[in-house]
This record gives sequence, structure tokens and C-alpha cells, in this order.
Amino acid sequence: MTQENAEQKLPSWLAVSDDSAIITLKGAAEFGGIKVDKLTMRAPTVRDTRAATATAKGDYEQIEINILCSLLGATEKEIAALTQRNYNRLQAGYFRLVEEDEL
Repeated sequence: MTQENAEQKLPSWLAVSDDSAIITLKGAAEFGGIKVDKLTMRAPTVRDTRAATATAKGDYEQIEINILCSLLGATEKEIAALTQRNYNRLQAGYFRLVEEDEL
């Protein structure tokens, strides 16, 4: 797969680089007391994954929430307040940051 083909597969609301993803939300959401329509998610580290797993006690949904909170600098309450559509966009951004396209 060429780089051009990989870029064409991204939806218009998602921009991905090696170290972050910018997700444009459908409508505004409140983070840190500020209404935003875009979120920047940094790429996860092994440390992020280990910390998210250690505090979730085997609950895979909680692991995911913990990771998203860490990568976005957000609270669980802020993530929970998102519409399902916007939450799905965060998930898509995360998976684009961790998948290896060239394998």
C-alpha cells in the first residue's frame, strides 16, 4: 500500500501523523471548561497502556477510557459526556495511531 492510498482512506474529520491524531468532532464538546470542536490525541506509549491496564482490573471498556483520558489529557467525565458518534471518532483516531499499515 502506498502512502497516498493510506492517506485516501482517512475520513475528512481525521488527520494522523506519527505522533498524534487530530479529530474534528461533530459539534462542540467541553474539555477543561472550554468548548472545542477538535481534539489532539498524542500517540500512546507502552507506559500509557500499562497504566491504563493496571487500574482497570480487567475491564476492557475501562482500559479504553483510561487510555483515551491519558492521551487527550481529559477526564473520564468529559469522555463520558461525548456523543457516541464523537466517541467512535476518538476510537478511530486511537486505532490509526497504533496500527502498523505496512505489515
